[in-house]
Amino acid sequence: MKIHYRRRSLSTMLGITRAKKRINRPVGLTAIRKPLRAPGNFERRLKRRAGYYSEPIKLFRWLTRLLKR
Repeated sequence: MKIHYRRRSLSTMLGITRAKKRINRPVGLTAIRKPLRAPGNFERRLKRRAGYYSEPIKLFRWLTRLLKR
């Protein structure tokens, strides 16, 4: 089992997300929404290349959240 960086949502744990995907793919809604996800994908790609998701930076962000409390 892989350790997740983020906690799973209730919808994912209940299987609602998977059911929605099974419906949306054959209907074609996934293909229609694909261009709308481009800006978010681009931003995530830039962050990944900059090292935003590296282990030391994730630890640093976690510590700063912890200290803000």
